[in-house]
Amino acid sequence: METKRIVNVGVGGQGNLLASNLLGMAALDAGLPVMVSEIHGMAQRGGVVESAVILGRAFSPIVSQGEADILVGFEPVETLRTLGKCNQDTLVITNTRPLPPFTVAIGQAPYPDVAQSLDLIRKKVKTLVAFDGQALAEKAQNPLSLNMVMLGALFAAADLGIPLKSIKKMIRSQVKQRFVAANLKAFDLGFKEISGN
Repeated sequence: METKRIVNVGVGGQGNLLASNLLGMAALDAGLPVMVSEIHGMAQRGGVVESAVILGRAFSPIVSQGEADILVGFEPVETLRTLGKCNQDTLVITNTRPLPPFTVAIGQAPYPDVAQSLDLIRKKVKTLVAFDGQALAEKAQNPLSLNMVMLGALFAAADLGIPLKSIKKMIRSQVKQRFVAANLKAFDLGFKEISGN
């Protein structure tokens, strides 16, 4: 199988690490070689959280500058900040709903214009898929399910070699029972947003 390097980036509380772990477990369930790594920032204070999932044969769990095949951004400015991991063939999938950092909330810094940020990303990569994932999480009646929306979008936008049944099996088995239905709905909404089905 062709190696695919996937980088997930967001801020603390958006469920980035759970999404990466579920993706890794789904790959194992499908019999694919996989490595998962994570970088914790100031996660509990809304700081950056980055993780990587490498599908296929690889010697390192680290995705270096310009190596990402896919970048999944849970927050638009964090997507822009991580653009150095991308190259001209990278697929970028990003949520467009801002989650401004504390410095912006208290008026100490401006928040970059989202449309301008998307233009910068579009100029650098092959494909940009941008949508309001948070709106879909709210539609699933679980505002904390953005990570499932973004997973669904990833599965719709890229051929990962992982069956849908494997990722859904992991959602059912690894998420707290009371959140399973909403998380599956969020996944399906993200998938349909991109696939149109």
